[in-house]
Amino acid sequence: MTLKAISSRDNPTYRHLLALAQQRKARASLSQTLLDGEHLVESALSAGCMPMMLVFSESAPDSLRYVWLQRLSNTPAFQLSASLFKALSPVDHPSGLMAVVPVPEPDAEAPALSARAHNGCIMLLDRIQDPGNLGALMRVAAATDCAHVFLSAGCTEAWSPKALRGGQGAQFGLSVHENCDLVALAQNHAGPVYAGLLGAKQSLFNLNLSGPVGFAFGNEGAGLSDALRAVCAPFVIPMSGGVESLNVATAAAVCLFERVRQRQLQQERTSG
Repeated sequence: MTLKAISSRDNPTYRHLLALAQQRKARASLSQTLLDGEHLVESALSAGCMPMMLVFSESAPDSLRYVWLQRLSNTPAFQLSASLFKALSPVDHPSGLMAVVPVPEPDAEAPALSARAHNGCIMLLDRIQDPGNLGALMRVAAATDCAHVFLSAGCTEAWSPKALRGGQGAQFGLSVHENCDLVALAQNHAGPVYAGLLGAKQSLFNLNLSGPVGFAFGNEGAGLSDALRAVCAPFVIPMSGGVESLNVATAAAVCLFERVRQRQLQQERTSG
């Protein structure tokens, strides 16, 4: 396939790319987003999400162009000047490859399935603001088989370039729902939905996490809304050294891997 060169910021295709890179409204209205780097493109492909457009920097190695033009020979491909390409990238040192992909539709049955599933796990995210934190939370969910992630109104965008970088493409392996009523989801889930709260009496490590559970994680500064806190079961992560709290993604990792540990122990006892 012949690469179409773009050297002007006024080019309509470039303006389209710049909108996807910078504007949440554009990504939402078009249901598209921009991936930066081979790893994210591979993650999309593994999930069956086919790129709509490939974008190369003129400074990219010839080998990179050759491989991807061969793999996706029917996908429109463009080459940008190094300066135009860098203006699109969320990182200081772009890889030389980007792709436009459709934003995957979440599983419409996920709320009902998570409510009924015998061992279902859901993650509720309340007004998370930092895209890097959100991406890291997605990565934790994917790593611990917590397939359904629900975001409240006021959360940063799950499919922004920065959140995708933070998640290393984990979003493509999850059912991600935005602008959700987290209180209703917590009330309808098949098992308890837990929230780490200062002053709670119950330790995370004393909870029974082997069945259907949910975890709610709140805003980096304000925590959970009062309404969501009221319908969650409180717990604490025991900590020493005068530390009262953890980064939200770190706390999620501790909680969800404790669930993995308990379920593995349960399986070992059953099989033994």
